[in-house]
Amino acid sequence: MFVRSLLAAASIASLGSAAYAQNVVAAVTNFADANGTPAASDAASRLSVDDIVRKLAAGEKKRAEDLKGYTEQRRYSVSYQGFPANLTATVVVETTYDAPKSKQFRILSQTGSKMLTDHVLKKLMEAEQQAAADPRQAAPTTANYTFTFVDQETVDGRPCYVLHVEPKTNSRLLYRGTVWVDADDYAIAKIEAEPARNPSIWIRKTRIHHVNTKTGEFWLPERNQSETDVRLGGRATLTIDYGAYQTKAEPIAEPQ
Repeated sequence: MFVRSLLAAASIASLGSAAYAQNVVAAVTNFADANGTPAASDAASRLSVDDIVRKLAAGEKKRAEDLKGYTEQRRYSVSYQGFPANLTATVVVETTYDAPKSKQFRILSQTGSKMLTDHVLKKLMEAEQQAAADPRQAAPTTANYTFTFVDQETVDGRPCYVLHVEPKTNSRLLYRGTVWVDADDYAIAKIEAEPARNPSIWIRKTRIHHVNTKTGEFWLPERNQSETDVRLGGRATLTIDYGAYQTKAEPIAEPQ
């Protein structure tokens, strides 16, 4: 039971990276009907939600077209405290992404519970590979979400628009919560959310925290953490720490 709960939580926790970073090609194209209210302070904040999300779509689409792939070393860690035992596991992998839909993992090391490694962390990698094949399922589009303006805030010294996202269906791949959109690059900087639907009857609540960082011209995952409360009183924490990226970008044309 608790292994299934952990896997469900782990799959939800990976959504941020799947939806916003690894393969957004063709996944952010239909924002034109976004609903929302205009912001209310300075000239920049008077952009409507429609404007913000259209600019987000254009920026993400351009970055997706330019990003031809990357390699990066990441660490998956999961811990469970509760019935019937306290368990931990960690796997370090080399991840290779080739646009538009291929993602491969090479395990470099693994420690801790073999059960958690085999039935949670490795299954999570398989789920990420499947999500890479069709990123539209979890993409932040108006086909999937309704967007509402909340506020403006600064994240790591950069101005951001804060938007509430509400899923239009109870898909296991979607979530409800808050996203921070960088006001200069119109890229997703941070996500705080919970699943659109409870992924397991054994799970009471799951909280997702996801942070992207700018690497060259691209915004890619930096850290992803989920905390899941299990109904029998246990708690599972999944953390994905992303290492330095080596990106493959579209070559810049030589001047004529």
